[in-house]
Amino acid sequence: MSGTMVRLEDVELRLESKAGPVNILNGINLGIRTGETVGVTGPSGSGKTSMMMLVGGLERQTAGTVEVADQDLSALDEDGLARFRRDNIGIVFQDFHLVPTMNALENVAIPVELAGLGDAFDRASEALKSVGLGHRLSHFPGQLSGGEQQRTAIARAIVCEPGLLLADEPTGNLDGKTGEAVIDILFDLRAEHGATLVLITHNPALAARCARRIDLDDGCVGADTAPA
Repeated sequence: MSGTMVRLEDVELRLESKAGPVNILNGINLGIRTGETVGVTGPSGSGKTSMMMLVGGLERQTAGTVEVADQDLSALDEDGLARFRRDNIGIVFQDFHLVPTMNALENVAIPVELAGLGDAFDRASEALKSVGLGHRLSHFPGQLSGGEQQRTAIARAIVCEPGLLLADEPTGNLDGKTGEAVIDILFDLRAEHGATLVLITHNPALAARCARRIDLDDGCVGADTAPA
């Protein structure tokens, strides 16, 4: 693998609506190095989440090139994208996206089982312990607090030790103190596994914890800086 984890070249995203086409991303050119921590900021509607969806292989660009870990994502069909995400990318969503009928252990074991790795429940148990939830293995999402649900989602994202972690407003549904604790866990786990972290946030203080900050404005990169 090269030293670049993510490469976007002349990336555009256009969606159709009843009022006509809507330009979401307009010629994004961006490279993110392996192991780098990047905070992506910008106002609502600037294209932050859309860019993450493209990098995560959850959406396809209208034009341009999206490469992750030296793989051109446009060369993969839907099954290929699913396998690539399974093996390379961990995603933490604002709304947790836990399966309500599965307990914490089962939720975290899902990607391990899909990857065909052995000891799925042992791996899931260790991941939950790493986020401080070793005592909540048998609890269902409805029995967990918001912070505990987000920590479960983080455990699920890191259980297969992906090279790339994508976090979309991971503290958006949490109070300030709980959000800080969740972010501390996310950064500690990223450092432990040596993953590349792309953190989408409206919070400048969170973005400042990253080695690099990228500001999006109206679907374009407005600034690309290292925080002081």
